[in-house]
Amino acid sequence: MSQFGVIDLGTNTFHLLIIELEKNGTWKEIYRERIFVKLAEDGIEKIGANAYQRGLDALHHFYKIITDRQVKKLNAFGTAALRTASNGKGFILDVKNKIGIDIQLIQGSEEARLIHLGVAKAVNIGNEKGLIMDIGGGSIEFIIADKNKVFWAESFPIGAAVLHNNFHKKNPIHPAEIEILHAHLEATLSPLFDILKQHKTPLLIGASGTFDVLENLLPHIQKTNLSATIDKNNFHPLYQKIIKMSILERRSEDDIPSSRADMIVVALVLIDFIIKRANIKKIIVSAYAMKEGILSEMVND
Repeated sequence: MSQFGVIDLGTNTFHLLIIELEKNGTWKEIYRERIFVKLAEDGIEKIGANAYQRGLDALHHFYKIITDRQVKKLNAFGTAALRTASNGKGFILDVKNKIGIDIQLIQGSEEARLIHLGVAKAVNIGNEKGLIMDIGGGSIEFIIADKNKVFWAESFPIGAAVLHNNFHKKNPIHPAEIEILHAHLEATLSPLFDILKQHKTPLLIGASGTFDVLENLLPHIQKTNLSATIDKNNFHPLYQKIIKMSILERRSEDDIPSSRADMIVVALVLIDFIIKRANIKKIIVSAYAMKEGILSEMVND
């Protein structure tokens, strides 16, 4: 049986996913791993020396797994940090020369399209329009779609690492910092708020990162193998609790991964802001995102 692999080089996290295509056309996941590389540790304008080396180390590790498992078809995709960093193209060249992995740099619009493909395989969106939201480290993708059609999609360069570096200086975060962040979001996301006047989306579908943490922290109303509907009424109390925590308190919380403890505050400020501005009534967390969207196209080629 054929094996397909995809590497997603995100700003915070590098992911490897390997699947096996079965005779009936379905796929079986046989390996999944994520490594928190944090390329934007020193800012998204340039990948710092330590982060650069962590990225190379992660890809050396992934390459060994791909080789050992004899994966025949592999695609590797670079996103916001590699698009933005002055040495991003140098990193891509180093990976090709030193490791042998070809990285395709994709734009935010293509990232959004692939996210929709992946989410649609995990969540039964139905005929109701949903607002898909994928919070990366360097960028955030928003997609308005139903099960069949994308009505609007855009990527914004305000991922969790960017927001954390620019707006979260005090611990716990100061109310004034939240106010400044709100003003920035209002201005930056004005195209989203304009389009929401035309497309009402009471359903928020969260993919990746912080939404995975929310799935662990909040009660479920409904759960499937690939999605979870979480209780929206419990979001705001959780939000209020976490924004009042210091970094040490966040790191001591069992359900907050230590690798996300620094950026989770600004990510929750963002989600809270979107819930209120988009008048969200229901939240679904998708187990699939861009990686699975890429695989969906790979197995159908």
